[in-house]
Amino acid sequence: MLAPLAKLIDWYAIQVLAIRWPPVIGRNLRLEEAVQFLKGPDFIPIESQPARVEFNGPLHFRFPTPRPGEFAENNVVYGRLYRCGENWRERPVIVLQHGGGDFPNHRFLFPLIARRCNRAGFNAATLVLPYHFQRRPRQFGAFSIPNHLLWMQSTAQGVAEIRALTGWLLAEGCPAVALWGISLGGSLAGLTVCRDARLASVVLAAPGVRINCSFPELVFRRRIREVREEYRVASEALNLTPLTLTSARPAIPRENILLIEGIHDLMEPKKHVEELWQAWGQPDIWRLPHGHVGVCLGVSGLAGRVLRWLAPRLDASPATKLQGLPPISGQRLARNKQ
Repeated sequence: MLAPLAKLIDWYAIQVLAIRWPPVIGRNLRLEEAVQFLKGPDFIPIESQPARVEFNGPLHFRFPTPRPGEFAENNVVYGRLYRCGENWRERPVIVLQHGGGDFPNHRFLFPLIARRCNRAGFNAATLVLPYHFQRRPRQFGAFSIPNHLLWMQSTAQGVAEIRALTGWLLAEGCPAVALWGISLGGSLAGLTVCRDARLASVVLAAPGVRINCSFPELVFRRRIREVREEYRVASEALNLTPLTLTSARPAIPRENILLIEGIHDLMEPKKHVEELWQAWGQPDIWRLPHGHVGVCLGVSGLAGRVLRWLAPRLDASPATKLQGLPPISGQRLARNKQ
């Protein structure tokens, strides 16, 4: 994709996201409490219990969140499990994690990817992230980005839910669990893999490595630009905590980690992903000539190539070798350690 077009698409997406931002002037943003929470032992505890999963039909499941809060709607985790045949417990699982407000992937693209996972011999699962879709509180304005403490608590909640589902899948007998996270889902997957060695592999597509301090500079609305100094101070404070992916190291071998970077990404800048690549010991990285939206909505053929990359890391048997997937080739998708 041409760089100007990729950046234009990202810029427009940023303006749409900014419309939903509530006013912050005169509000208690609870920044100090958020920083203390992130630096404390309760952010991501060592212990994690398997989820108490209940199914509503063959596909949809739910379980109570391991980190309940004040909003009842958000205390139930919803997901879908796409089983790979009757003996699904004998097959690995790929958990797909959508981005922030990413309804198109969660509703439309993920079911297609999941069916392709099934054809390749893998189970696939999806989770609704905290405060998203049917988990969003009915109380108007209950969750908003400027409340830093609630934002950080939701991050911890998302990680806890991924770990709980992982524990349940392994307890059911599945031999391996991999995470494939996009944008915000990539951030949560990155935080999880730094604390949980049970994971077999992880794919982070355009992950949020740290808070983008320059984000307000890209917003056209004057109301957002007027608070950019406050945003910058808060971002710098939060970026000095374990929220930043470069602050920790993965608990799995780097050979089982794949980073997917959008060269023209305005939301999650290329330099942040490059910093993560260096900090994590230069795992596999695919540098794509796209923006954030392009990478998140799926570059043509990308899903098949990711599955091909995951297959040997999930220890696929000969019976589950991928059929009909395009080979990994070309400079854009090769391992690049420039």
